[in-house]
Amino acid sequence: MRDNTYNSGFITYDDEATWLVTYADLMTILLVFFILLYTLASFEKIKYRQAVDEIRVHVEQGQNLIGLMELMEIPESADTRITIEDITGLRSRTQALMVDMSRFAETGDYRDDISTRILDGKVIVSIQGQALFASGSAALNQASLDIFDRIIQVLADYPDYNINIKGHTDNIPISTPVFPSNWELSAVRATTVLKHLISKGVDPKRLTATGFGDVMPLVPNTSEENRSQNRRVEFVLEKKETGN
Repeated sequence: MRDNTYNSGFITYDDEATWLVTYADLMTILLVFFILLYTLASFEKIKYRQAVDEIRVHVEQGQNLIGLMELMEIPESADTRITIEDITGLRSRTQALMVDMSRFAETGDYRDDISTRILDGKVIVSIQGQALFASGSAALNQASLDIFDRIIQVLADYPDYNINIKGHTDNIPISTPVFPSNWELSAVRATTVLKHLISKGVDPKRLTATGFGDVMPLVPNTSEENRSQNRRVEFVLEKKETGN
């Protein structure tokens, strides 16, 4: 009877069992791969970004890379996870939009009436009502048209962002033949802004308009200054979902 074994160094293998060696190697590689994925998924997001930013700075300045191994020493956090967007830097476009809108808000005659912020990945541009409308009116001030022209210039560079226009009022009731309540006033103001943007060439498919009345104040309606802040129109800029 033929002996189906052979000697390799100190280990004797059976010809029919040699596949186990390859199988064991494959399982080891897969185990290492999944351990690496688990480690990446457990990094603390903020510290990871800081480390990546540090690496980018050194690359741009032509310096030696440092701090790369420190990434592996970041303690895991159960509350934060790294997404593909974080790793690839796709969110930098939203940051660029924020910078451009902030630059717009800080210049011009109405800079005291305009503010910007990021909330839940959306860029929000808030314009106080007195810069756009007369009290109790939904007709745009002639002087406010410059504000919209400059906003439209910025929006033209970001066609991949939808624009939700939100109208807000203070809590002082209004009752006129045209506007029975603050709900109608805020809704018509938002719609008026939407129509103006369309007339200037903004794609209507990007636009929505909503009136919120006085139900979403920025600050308590306890003084005229606070009520002035709550009377506003907001542009909420959100990146379109892939495939839209």
